[in-house]
Amino acid sequence: MATRYTPPSTTKSPEEWLEKVAPEKTQGTFKLFLGYAPGVGKTYNMLSEAIRRHARSEDIVIGVVETHGRPRTAELAAQLEQVPLRTIEYKGVTFQEMDVDAIIARRPQIVLIDELAHTNIEGSKHRKRYEDVLEVLAAKIDVLATMNVQHVESVAPTVQSVTGIQIRETVPDWLVQRADEIVMADLTPEALQTRMRRGDIYGVDRAEKALANFFRRGNLIALRELALQHVTKAVDRTLTAYMDSKRIQANWAVRERVAVCISSNSTSQMLIARGARVAEGVGGELFVLHIETDRDRGKEDQNTLAANMQFARNLNAQVFTIKGKSVAHAAAEFVRDKRITHIIFGRSAVSGLKQYLYYWAIQHFLSEAPNVDVHIVTQHREHE
Repeated sequence: MATRYTPPSTTKSPEEWLEKVAPEKTQGTFKLFLGYAPGVGKTYNMLSEAIRRHARSEDIVIGVVETHGRPRTAELAAQLEQVPLRTIEYKGVTFQEMDVDAIIARRPQIVLIDELAHTNIEGSKHRKRYEDVLEVLAAKIDVLATMNVQHVESVAPTVQSVTGIQIRETVPDWLVQRADEIVMADLTPEALQTRMRRGDIYGVDRAEKALANFFRRGNLIALRELALQHVTKAVDRTLTAYMDSKRIQANWAVRERVAVCISSNSTSQMLIARGARVAEGVGGELFVLHIETDRDRGKEDQNTLAANMQFARNLNAQVFTIKGKSVAHAAAEFVRDKRITHIIFGRSAVSGLKQYLYYWAIQHFLSEAPNVDVHIVTQHREHE
């Protein structure tokens, strides 16, 4: 009896089709839980998300979690697999650090890494824990991580001046900007102080001292504001990236963006100062723009322009120099590209043809620029 030939099945499951058409993953996804002070719940939130995802059959492990003796945090951590920590001897004392090599060998989908600003003990593979995170991400493993805003490098000096407490461990700003998603673990300062008094953060014996120092209400309000600003910037960056990828021309900026158009005139510093006040008033970012034309500039003008730009940087402005034959056209293009919401131009007290050319340039700019608020500020030349 002849055997009937059955061709192999070509039917694929939906998951197999998705795997086939999906682009190959080159890096792990980095999700950061940002807090503004110890005890706001960033580690608890990270663990809660991990448990939910584990319940959906995602392969998720703990690389390192610092419970700080908090029972509720420890209870959540106990529900997940923990990659064993690495034991390191240093100066006769035994320390335990996250084992990067063991995590990569285990190859989970997702790993939890607490306290991003932590400095590893000497003898570890990397000096800082955030460097461990970069290696894990490069191995195409997703990372959920936590840190407090005072450990962001650019924020640390402000926190030190506000709280009087030196911040010794920091994370570079570019790493925070590298995060694919930032979640703020938020709690009102009053609620956080209540948690402190109950002994939920530190022991009751340490609570009153902490409340009189780092956990003063004024400190907590300032720290929370700094964290909210960072999250807002992250949202704006994500939105900008989305709009660029979808080629959306409309201005959807969630933050105000103030641009000041300057020249080599020394009065430009007055314009920059005005722009800084506007940006501060609307809670936005400050941009300073100089447009280079074909006109030759003497050494004195070059020095004045350099001073103007340095003045702008001192006010934390983002400074740009672009080339263009037409100031109006170049400025309109900059407004579109950077999604500026306010632009400030200076107007010298001139008359006749120069005044006509100035107004023609403004009209040209308005015809090319998207919706933007235009501020025209009269500049009075200094007497020579």
